[in-house]
Amino acid sequence: MKETLSPEERRQLQKKMMNTFKNETNTLSQELQRILADDLVTAFESRLTTLVRIQSEHGD
Repeated sequence: MKETLSPEERRQLQKKMMNTFKNETNTLSQELQRILADDLVTAFESRLTTLVRIQSEHGD
């Protein structure tokens, strides 16, 4: 797995997050929805990197 998403991959994942959580975030402005989506992508990337590292250390 590569360390980070490309800018295009990141934008696509942000759009998916915004669409997935559309009902939960519809009270927020578009700008705040974008900020939240970016935060979610960052957290997802970080967690995925950590889990892949842990898995590789355990040889699974």
